[in-house]
Amino acid sequence: MTIPVVIVDDHDVIRVGVAQSLEDDIEVIGEGRDVESAIEVIRRERPDVVILDVHLPGGTGGGALDVLAGILHGDHQPKVLALSVSDAAEDVVAVVRAGARGYVTKSISGPDLSDAVRRVAGGDAVFSPRLAGFVLDAFNAAGGEVAQADEDLDKLTAREQEVMRLIARGYTYREVGQTLFISVKTVETHVGNVLHKLQLSNRHELAHWAAQRRIV
Repeated sequence: MTIPVVIVDDHDVIRVGVAQSLEDDIEVIGEGRDVESAIEVIRRERPDVVILDVHLPGGTGGGALDVLAGILHGDHQPKVLALSVSDAAEDVVAVVRAGARGYVTKSISGPDLSDAVRRVAGGDAVFSPRLAGFVLDAFNAAGGEVAQADEDLDKLTAREQEVMRLIARGYTYREVGQTLFISVKTVETHVGNVLHKLQLSNRHELAHWAAQRRIV
């Protein structure tokens, strides 16, 4: 089963490059080059996922924010994956708050971008590791009290919560180990405990669980 996507970017070469880098189970059904054409093609083609550049001409000058405001209503609301050269915290947080399900930079590889599209289509929140930290900090500041009151979260030890947050941000086991100064085997043990306590099957489900609670 293919995932229909629309690519939005104001540079022709970027749209072509993104389309060519996507794997066979992802079908490009439309493209937009500015705010107006993006909203038009998304409403017409009704893709499952929109790969959206953050800075676009047209609209009221809000770029991706204008597109998100124009498509995230009504009976069809596609998942949006922001793809940008910008890794500025203000861009990441603004786009996520406006409704995007993920944010990755244009340095991402073709296979990783394809995986990000699949995960967003499946309901996961997807971020490049460094960018996920911005989202985590922003939403903890806004919703930390809600997260602290979560009974499921309270099942986890302090160390398990640290590991869970990093895994949910997209860190590899090795990166988690390096960040927390623990071995990969210890990370694997903590992840296994987290999944068991939360009754989840894999790290993708964990990322979705964390996103729903504004943990990431």
